[in-house]
Amino acid sequence: MIRLFKHYVPYAVLILGAIDFALLLLAAEAGWLIRLWQVGVDGGATAERLPNMLAFAGAVQAAMVAVGVYGVEALHSVRFATARLVAAMALGIIGLSLLFFIFPPVAFWRSSLLYATWIALVAMVAVRGLLRDVLSGERFRRRLLVLGAGPRAARIEALTHKPGASVAVVGFVAMNDGPAAVTGSVNRVDIASLPDHLLALRATEVVLALEERRNALPLNDLLRIKTTGVEVHDFSSFLESETGRVDLDSLNPSWLIFSDGFSAGRRLSSWGKRLFDVMASLAGLVLFAPLILIAGIAVKLESKGPVFYRQRRVGLYGETFDVIKLRSMRTDAEVGGKAVWAQKDDPRVTRVGRFIRQTRIDELPQVWSVLKGEMSFVGPRPERPQFVADLEERLPYYGERHVVKPGITGWAQINYPYGASIADAREKLEFDLYYAKNYTPFLDLLILLQTARVVIWPEGAR
Repeated sequence: MIRLFKHYVPYAVLILGAIDFALLLLAAEAGWLIRLWQVGVDGGATAERLPNMLAFAGAVQAAMVAVGVYGVEALHSVRFATARLVAAMALGIIGLSLLFFIFPPVAFWRSSLLYATWIALVAMVAVRGLLRDVLSGERFRRRLLVLGAGPRAARIEALTHKPGASVAVVGFVAMNDGPAAVTGSVNRVDIASLPDHLLALRATEVVLALEERRNALPLNDLLRIKTTGVEVHDFSSFLESETGRVDLDSLNPSWLIFSDGFSAGRRLSSWGKRLFDVMASLAGLVLFAPLILIAGIAVKLESKGPVFYRQRRVGLYGETFDVIKLRSMRTDAEVGGKAVWAQKDDPRVTRVGRFIRQTRIDELPQVWSVLKGEMSFVGPRPERPQFVADLEERLPYYGERHVVKPGITGWAQINYPYGASIADAREKLEFDLYYAKNYTPFLDLLILLQTARVVIWPEGAR
């Protein structure tokens, strides 16, 4: 993993992304040269076409991120990657068309764009066929030595067996902090020199996974390991980097207080975020107005009742506000106004409601809340006060998700299917805490792009 703007990115993804960007630049240039050769015109210097090439590469690669080309399944299956690449090229061309309209100097001839698209698609599929085993193999996995052999160590072992894992455990060292839960661990007393043991295993990182730190923290060992240049991680930080979530089971207040995150340096980013929200919401209200109108008519024709509905939600620092959505349920969905969790295949949802939920069209009126400053485009989903009161009692640190503005889309929404239970709320909270702790404009951009994947391939919408 490499930490890029406070967000963890696997080495394999970063390398493949760099290769793709280079291929897209070359494909754009090749598309121009082929067309120029056909019409018998001198191509001139490549530098003159660099803005066009960058526009093509940037738009297509943004679309690739959006549709999940760099996801785990796409890295392991050439067939899956090809399908996503085709979708990305189509989405990228749509984005380019808009870009050409706004900024004509970067436009392509249609024939040049066609050639560049096909060359890029074939080249990127070929690269994935050639590098599939390399990218998913041991070469790009960090070698991990785990200090501990209990249930925490077992969790790390299970994590490394999941598809797309970026680490491989080369050994466990039992630190006499409890019963062993993994096989093949070596007791610390049987290791003469831990640094020599590290070198023998060619470990590049160490994770401290003790069950009980009192009277068991191996300070001398950790000092020697650190001074040899090997990275040392505590259990919570390791899980955060590998899973993109804050693990509630191992979380304690001191880790939140002293770990890197929730920095005051985000204030400048917050101003930029607000500026983006205002500009994008103004554009969104104009752009989405026809779609909201059509969906509203469909809602009205199918069932009696208002087109929109207002619902009280909890926002920044626990302040409440009214969220506006297109109505997707029957008007008698909540008898007596009592809050009820949504269910899978919820019978209260109308046919039109099911469609606008799956496509997230019902969320579009919330752009008005973004413009008013009550919400942002990206942030944790705002919950109802009744649910928040209950969840704050049941889930530790639930209130910390309110240190950032709620959003229309968020880190939990693109990483976890729609959930409507205490267990689901706990899972989503771990993603929300990760976002609140590591917020940067880069993470916001990544979430906005990948929201397209959730819309195109709806999963778990209720």
